[in-house]
Amino acid sequence: MMNQVAFSATGIIMGAYGFSQLVLRMPIGVMADKNGNHKLFIIIGVAASALASVFRLTMPPETGFFWGNILSGLASAMWLSFMLLYSEFFRKEHMQKAMGLMMTANSIGIFMGFMLSTILYGAYGMNLLCYLSVIAGGTAMFLSFFLKSADSHNKTVSVKNLLTVYWNKRLIFFGLLVFIQQGILMSTCMSFTMQIAQQNGASSIQIGMLSIVYILSAIFFSYFASSKLAQKQSPMFWLLTTMLLMAVYCFSVPHLKTGLIIIFQILMGMSTGILVSFCTSEAIKEIPQGKRSTAMGYFQAIFAAGMTILPALAGKIAENYGVQFSFYVEGIIAVAGAVLTVYYYRLPKKTIV
Repeated sequence: MMNQVAFSATGIIMGAYGFSQLVLRMPIGVMADKNGNHKLFIIIGVAASALASVFRLTMPPETGFFWGNILSGLASAMWLSFMLLYSEFFRKEHMQKAMGLMMTANSIGIFMGFMLSTILYGAYGMNLLCYLSVIAGGTAMFLSFFLKSADSHNKTVSVKNLLTVYWNKRLIFFGLLVFIQQGILMSTCMSFTMQIAQQNGASSIQIGMLSIVYILSAIFFSYFASSKLAQKQSPMFWLLTTMLLMAVYCFSVPHLKTGLIIIFQILMGMSTGILVSFCTSEAIKEIPQGKRSTAMGYFQAIFAAGMTILPALAGKIAENYGVQFSFYVEGIIAVAGAVLTVYYYRLPKKTIV
C-alpha cells in the first residue's frame, strides 16, 4: 500500500502521527482528570488503534494512512491513562517500580510488532499487518471492559486549577530530560545511525540487528529500572549515567564499524529503559492524584516536541555540515542534560518542587 503513496505525501503522512500526539496529549490529560475514569480513555485508545487500520484497509492509500496515523496518534496519547490507572495499584514509594514495569510491557509490545512486521511483510504485504492490528486492537478493547477504575471525578475542580501543574518546576525539568532523550533517540538510533551503518556497507541483516538490539536492551533495562537493585542507587545517579552514556554513543558511533555500532545500540536501549521510566516516576511523584492526568499529558507533550524538534535540527545540521557533526551536536546536548541533572539535584529542595 505505502509504495503506492507519492514521496511528496510520505512526510505529511508520517508527521500526522507525531502531530496528533502533540496536539491531543494536553487536552486529553485535562479531560481524564475531569472525567476521572481512565478505563473509558483506555477503551477509546485501543478502539482508535483498531480503527486506524480499518481506515488503512478501506480507504485510498494517501487518505487511509493519513487518517490512520491521526487515529494512531490519538491511541498513543491515551497512554497516560494506561500508566496512571496501573500506578493506582502501587503505593507512592513504589511508583518507580510501576513505571519500570509499564515501560517493560510497552517495549515488549514494540518488539513483538517489529518482529511480526519483519517476518510477515515481505511474504504477505501490508494488508495482513493491518488485519492483525485490527484483531489486536479489537481484542484489547474487549479486555479493557473488564478493567476496574476508581472513577474519581474532579468535576468541582476548574480547568484553570488543573492547569496550574504546567508551572510545576519538577514536572517541566523531567519533561525536558525526556525531551533530550527522545530527540537524540529519534535523531540517531532511529535514523542517522542506520545511514552510517549503510555507508559502512552493512547488510540487511545487520541493519535489522540495529533495531533488534535496541529494542531488546530497552526491554531489559525497563525491567531493571523496576527492580530493587536499580533502586539502591538514587534517581540522580541513573539519570546522570544514562545522559553521559548517550553522549558517549553520539561521539563514538560516527567512527565505529557496523559490528560495534550494533553493540552500542545497547546504550540507547538503556537510555529508554532507565531514563524514561525514572523521569516519569520522578515527574509525577509530588503531583496530587487528581491532577496527574493533566500533568502526564503535559509531560508527554514536552517530550513529543523533542521527537519533532531535535530530529529536524539534526537533519538541518547534517545537510549543511555532515552527519558526523550532527552526532557531535547531539552529544553536546546530552552532556548539557547531564550538567542540568547535577545542577537540579544539588539545588535546595524548596526550589525544585
